[in-house]
Amino acid sequence: MSETDNNGISGLDHTQLLELAETRMPFGKYSGRLLIDLPEPYVIWFAGKGFPAGKLGRMLQTIYEIKVNGLEYLFEPLRKTC
Repeated sequence: MSETDNNGISGLDHTQLLELAETRMPFGKYSGRLLIDLPEPYVIWFAGKGFPAGKLGRMLQTIYEIKVNGLEYLFEPLRKTC
């Protein structure tokens, strides 16, 4: 696989996409909600304020990139399996 996969998300593989679809927000107003179901304005707010450190921050940044680039359709098949 090249640096950018065929979905246009740099470095994102199927396993990481599945993990995004299964991970829940651990804190805040949307605690317990799947990351893929976070409202776009909330994710954009994080982008402006700064994503948390570590894995959660990287995951939220990926969610941000997917949402602002109109690639949320990538999650549709995953919602049926999760």
